[in-house]
Amino acid sequence: MKRLKGSFKYVYLALMLVFLYLPILYLIVFSFNDFSSGRRTSYANLGLWKGFTLANYSNLFSGEAGSALLLTIEIAIISSIVATVIGTAAAIGINAMRKRTRSLILNISQLPMVNPDLVTGITFMMLFAFVNGILAKSGIARVSDIVKLLIAHISFSIPYVIFSVMPRLKQSSSMLYEAALDLGCSPMQAMWRVVIPDIMPGITSGFIMALTMSLDDFVVSYFVSDLRSTLSVYIYSAARGAKGVNPALATIIFIPLVTLLLIVNLRRISKEREDEIQNKKVKMKG
Repeated sequence: MKRLKGSFKYVYLALMLVFLYLPILYLIVFSFNDFSSGRRTSYANLGLWKGFTLANYSNLFSGEAGSALLLTIEIAIISSIVATVIGTAAAIGINAMRKRTRSLILNISQLPMVNPDLVTGITFMMLFAFVNGILAKSGIARVSDIVKLLIAHISFSIPYVIFSVMPRLKQSSSMLYEAALDLGCSPMQAMWRVVIPDIMPGITSGFIMALTMSLDDFVVSYFVSDLRSTLSVYIYSAARGAKGVNPALATIIFIPLVTLLLIVNLRRISKEREDEIQNKKVKMKG
């Protein structure tokens, strides 16, 4: 009976992984398919194999797809850096608050994480429409699409940074900061030389999480921008056309996201091992 339960567990896990990753694997395989029909190239017949080619990757960065990919990377990097700085400062400030105030602010700051993307996207769209209306009446230039995308991505990334940094702050001791002050450091020196290095694993995890969320976002970018701006919006717009979407984009998107997730998980596993080793050393000394 125990063997049967163990076998069922592994079969269930295998079926779940196949269900999740088989479509992605299918797109990756067909990203090497030859979709050319004479001088024209159409990605509509995705299930028809015509031969192996690398032309899909050589043509990937030309035209709107290349511009959308570069803009997506730029938006993701800039918004993640800004969100990490703001989120880390917010987490340090929240951690210094009293218990009731800290709980209230944390609950408020985590609302965007549970808020549906559709509601967030429509809210940003209405906000920027209102701001652009006021600017137009005042004779001032409207907020550009890139600025709107940056503001939106920074806004929904900050809660994830706070969520990543707060556990590290709770593990850290406030006596480190006080000891640095007693040893002659100014408040800013104590913050940069003691507090920030101590919570750096949480900051790194928050940055990677913000970068992943920005690369993965579609709904907010779709409502905020008026153009085929980011890669996800471009894919959605191109998929509705007759030509279809180049399946090579699946590999380009999948590899960085998987790499980021592996980095986060490996860092977490290594940190747990370090904590276990440290706890064993403390017990042996005791």
